[in-house]
Amino acid sequence: MPDAGCLSEAFLEQNPECHWIVSAGGVFHRIYGDTGPIFGRPAAELTGRPFADTLDPELANAWQGRCARALGGETVMLRERRGASTFYITVFPIRVEGRIRYAGGMAREATPWSTAEQELRNTVLAALKAQEFERAMVSKFLHDSVGQNLTALGLQLDLIRMDLEIVHPQTCARVSEIQQVLESMMEDVREYSYELHPSTVERAGLRSALDRLLVRIRKRFAGQLRMNVDPSLKLDPQIGSAMFQIAQEAAENALKHSGCSVIEIAVKSSRTGTVLEVRDNGRGFDPADIVGGSRGLGLLGMEHYAAQAGLDLSITSNRETGTTVRAAAIEN
Repeated sequence: MPDAGCLSEAFLEQNPECHWIVSAGGVFHRIYGDTGPIFGRPAAELTGRPFADTLDPELANAWQGRCARALGGETVMLRERRGASTFYITVFPIRVEGRIRYAGGMAREATPWSTAEQELRNTVLAALKAQEFERAMVSKFLHDSVGQNLTALGLQLDLIRMDLEIVHPQTCARVSEIQQVLESMMEDVREYSYELHPSTVERAGLRSALDRLLVRIRKRFAGQLRMNVDPSLKLDPQIGSAMFQIAQEAAENALKHSGCSVIEIAVKSSRTGTVLEVRDNGRGFDPADIVGGSRGLGLLGMEHYAAQAGLDLSITSNRETGTTVRAAAIEN
């Protein structure tokens, strides 16, 4: 009968999951299993070495943050894709003699489970598309029917006011008051119609639509707003509309979740195409974090709009510097 130590080592070595222990200094202390899918390096190249010496800078920074959270007493649950495979990862504190001295990690492949998840995502995306269609129909009704009828009513009141201007000036003044109320109603209808279906992108271009977005954000945001849009850009309406929707979702996420003091929206040309970036300096998140991250309908909506227009969408975020959402239209 093998002793407990040998049996534990055999269990860890032969387990299909990957396990590792990292010291407070970010050095790989022990590794069991295949680390290639998670860290891109075999265990022999990682053991005894720190993140910064073995991983590319962005990945090293992400793992340093995750281990710091574990060393602070937090259990971090992650979901990451590596090629066609999906992995569930847990990073947790390890206590020795009552004190947290190490961060432990374990990763298991969950690719078969991701099929059900993808079916759920497809269901949500179908609901988003249906909602988008219904919003467009309501917007069209408000613009074409309600808006035009209110405009016609305003013109009729103009005629009445001109007829009464000399013979009944007091009544004429009352008609003017009614017209002011009517104009306010018309503006509310136009604004609500636009919020339901922001067709300004198709009519006046991306810059005008983003200007209106910033006006709405300023009503709720006390921080600093910056916008930089290349005036020479000429975008396909579908790409411009998708970029606007992504900018709107990213700004809403920043307002609701990040606690930021600065939001910046930039649209610029690059060697490969047109790029939208929405940056904030708030409380960032780990995009792989399935508990503390912001993988709600906002992110799913951004993925939906990017996929519709063929945009390359990426989100980089950490808890120190904030979040950047990037959508690129790649030119062939």
